[in-house]
Amino acid sequence: MYQTFIGIDPGATGAIASLSPTGITFIDCPVIKKQNGKTKPNPTLMATELKQLITPDSIIIIENVHAMPGQGVSSMFSFGMGYGCWLGIIAALNIPVEFVTPQCWKKYYNLGPDKEASRAAALLLAEFLRRKLSVNV
Repeated sequence: MYQTFIGIDPGATGAIASLSPTGITFIDCPVIKKQNGKTKPNPTLMATELKQLITPDSIIIIENVHAMPGQGVSSMFSFGMGYGCWLGIIAALNIPVEFVTPQCWKKYYNLGPDKEASRAAALLLAEFLRRKLSVNV
């Protein structure tokens, strides 16, 4: 049984969330800001942040994402780079991983496509878990 669950939203504006018996941690996905104002994944910091969160009993849950019609080629390339970096880092660290589609977890929490509704639900769930962990620890 796993005791530390690490969730990864692999987008450039995504985040890492860790839930363990010692608490909850949220980290924005590490990026490098380019001169044109855009960002790209920072694999070195991604690996550093993930290494600080993992424990011998960790499992990672990462969104199983794919290209969607209407998205720009360069933005999809950038997104794919980030997703690939995460998969490489997870494999190099030999951490068990599960993949979940956004549709699957959003359906479970009765959420639609609105990203702000998902963010609000995540914050409520995090606050609930913080209170529960502080009572049980």
